[in-house]
Amino acid sequence: MSPKALTPLLNVTDLHKSFGTNKVLRGIDFSVRSGEVLALIGPSGSGKTTALRCLNGLESPDSGVVSFAGGPEVAFQPGLPAKKAQVLRDRSAMVFQGHHLFPHLTVLQNVTIGPLQVQRRPREEVMARANELLERVGLEQKSSDYPSSLSGGQQQRVGIVRALMLQPDLLLFDEPTSALDPELVGEVLSVIKELAQEGWSMVLVTHELAFARDVADTVVFMDDGVVVEHGPAAQVLGNPTHERTKAFMQRLLHPF
Repeated sequence: MSPKALTPLLNVTDLHKSFGTNKVLRGIDFSVRSGEVLALIGPSGSGKTTALRCLNGLESPDSGVVSFAGGPEVAFQPGLPAKKAQVLRDRSAMVFQGHHLFPHLTVLQNVTIGPLQVQRRPREEVMARANELLERVGLEQKSSDYPSSLSGGQQQRVGIVRALMLQPDLLLFDEPTSALDPELVGEVLSVIKELAQEGWSMVLVTHELAFARDVADTVVFMDDGVVVEHGPAAQVLGNPTHERTKAFMQRLLHPF
């Protein structure tokens, strides 16, 4: 993997988010350097997915700052209307755990609708790039098929291509293998690993600790809406310092 830039691509500062009386994020901070893969781990309900969705404008934080290098800096305040999503989506793209493909569109239409209709990029350029990426993930023969005819692993690879087609600075993965049958997990993880090796900047929410150890540069362990431990992947996953991190690792690695 190429050397990481010293200046952060993304800074998250004092992010808070509540749903009613449930405080999901309680002031989290982390940063992602250009070319870095950051894995968010932690128990269910710890706030990982909510944090990820805030980075893409799918959730509007109650307070805090999300800033990308070179702009924008998005500062949130209580009661502020959620009109800041697009400036975040211009810099990032999300791969969902449930695929979220349009069922009435073909594979090719699913991956080109964003660049053509939202970004207004030239059709010839978009189609050439789409065919190139579909071939790369082994789906060039499926471009005219509809999502219902694809396996879960194939649908997730289409989701990855759709995100790449937006040319984001930051890729966001929300448990990209959790909805897949075990035999399909490897085909998706291999694509993500290749992207990491190419130097794509990523934030990855995952319970696949072996994969996180293999692909991530940095790991953030969250619990109860706070960052409990944050450091190099080898340290957090191999020799965590916080007792809550140790207990989580033990439960995940030895569930019975």
